Amino acid sequence: MTTDSEHLDECWLDPADLERLLTEQNECTFMWVTRGGMPFGVVMSYFWRDGSFWLTSAAKRVRVAAVRRTGMAAIVVTSKGTSLGTGKTASFRGPCVVHDDRAMLDWMLPELARVLRPDSAEGAAAMLSHLDTPNRVVLQLTPDYRLDFDSRKMWTHRPDAAPPGRL
Repeated sequence: MTTDSEHLDECWLDPADLERLLTEQNECTFMWVTRGGMPFGVVMSYFWRDGSFWLTSAAKRVRVAAVRRTGMAAIVVTSKGTSLGTGKTASFRGPCVVHDDRAMLDWMLPELARVLRPDSAEGAAAMLSHLDTPNRVVLQLTPDYRLDFDSRKMWTHRPDAAPPGRL
């Protein structure tokens, strides 16, 4: 099989690298479709747990209204800033649930605070205080479709074209 920029069939992430990507990274691009049918996205913090992406937002954000309306969203995660280096990506789409009950917030917000501030208990507590605001919701995206890519696999077939540090 030829692997180049037109034929990427061999360039999927290995399962272990995919799991590392999802657990090491804590920032994604979260996307939805607006009322006018236009795609849009923002960068958000997340954590991956039990087959779902967990995010939080103020309830008044347009993304929350869009998810309530459609029940769907998409997420893209990149390896930049992780121990995996650059060139690994994973895109997901699927049903997204808006949770607004206190029990869910009491579980999710401390988890997210620890993911975002693993360096200190005091930092995590400060992050939790920052996140735990009135009218806060939790977004849970459980993917039903995934497309991922490992550029290292592509560049092994064309090392002369590989950007520095990609092999």
